[in-house]
Amino acid sequence: MPPFRALSARLAAAALAALAASAAHAQGNAEPIRIGFLTVRTGALAAGGKQMEEGMNLFLKERNYTLAGRKVQVIYADTGGSPPQAKTKTQELIEKDHVQVIIGPLATFEALAIDDYIKRAAVPLITPTSAAQKDLAQQKQSDYVIHAVGTAAQPMHVLGDFAARKAGMKTIASVADDFTYGHEGSAGFQAGFEAAGGKVIQKLWPPLNVGDYGSYASQIRSDADGVYAGFAGINGLRFLKQYAEYGVKKPVFGNPTCVDEGILKNMGDEALGVYSASWYSAELDTPENRRFVDAVMKEYKVVPGFYTASTYVAAMQLEAALDMIGGKIEDKPAFVKALHTARLEASPIGPIRIDEYGKPVLNIYVRKVERKNGRLVNSIVATYPNVTQFWSFDPAKFLAAPVYSREYPPLKP
Repeated sequence: MPPFRALSARLAAAALAALAASAAHAQGNAEPIRIGFLTVRTGALAAGGKQMEEGMNLFLKERNYTLAGRKVQVIYADTGGSPPQAKTKTQELIEKDHVQVIIGPLATFEALAIDDYIKRAAVPLITPTSAAQKDLAQQKQSDYVIHAVGTAAQPMHVLGDFAARKAGMKTIASVADDFTYGHEGSAGFQAGFEAAGGKVIQKLWPPLNVGDYGSYASQIRSDADGVYAGFAGINGLRFLKQYAEYGVKKPVFGNPTCVDEGILKNMGDEALGVYSASWYSAELDTPENRRFVDAVMKEYKVVPGFYTASTYVAAMQLEAALDMIGGKIEDKPAFVKALHTARLEASPIGPIRIDEYGKPVLNIYVRKVERKNGRLVNSIVATYPNVTQFWSFDPAKFLAAPVYSREYPPLKP
């Protein structure tokens, strides 16, 4: 190579190296990414909030509190499981702490309470637990609301179909917590069950903080082939214990949190044989989940469940989006677009992509409580891949129908 060409090549290489060093230095000196985290540390839902925090903390510890080359600062806010408090804490995170993205909250009714404010503030919210079926991202579509895991109804569509087609149930009595999550889960089960030829003949709504489920167990109709149980927190444990004490022998089909691993460890034989559906089971036999379960067991000495895995996956979705934009979270349009387009090819719950409404398309697992090596587990008995929020229903007709609620779908004559 002629001397002047060699000199030019060396100068060009030096310039590129200087630019790379400058970019790295700038990225290294950038302010930490500020993440708001809506958790629950007090009240009836605090056990789920603790698991959410465990999922988030493990994720960040594994990455040395660094995402896309930038340090991360997490600011925790306790909503108490209260919609008004969730809204107040969200405002504080955005207006006082100037967070750039929020992960949370735990409960659907909390998410509904902050939805309008999130849209006005234009700060992305990544929800790590069951989201409202239609209000948050369909009829009131917002690019700033991204659901890392499914709606309350999404796995229940599947379970209703399974109960009718695989378990042979013709009639079901529904007993579920009397709040948004309970309403939507029960509605999703009813829609899936009746589309497959079954009929829900009864709906019972215990208050979220009810002390005694005996009166509800005693009201279950004798002509019901099975029972749908839709509970959050420790209410699944309380219901199943009294269900067994009252001698009811009908098969139980539960929502994801009814027999979640977080409370399954405290259950006994009353949980055996309970079917449920979820996007997660600690028994999922994939390399990603085996590694995740081992990490949680090592860190917290517990088996991960719904809240832990879902929050970990929400953090993965955030990481994937930040990687797409080189950590430049300040470029809000690019960041929001990346949150919607980033895909997780492998995660503890399986592959995930976000649909045009900000809702995930993911695997749903039908599970059955069994005892293995002296421990109760949610064994996977069926896998339904690539389940959308619409299940088998026509999207246009689904969106045109009333929102899932306490009253809809109604009981048929």
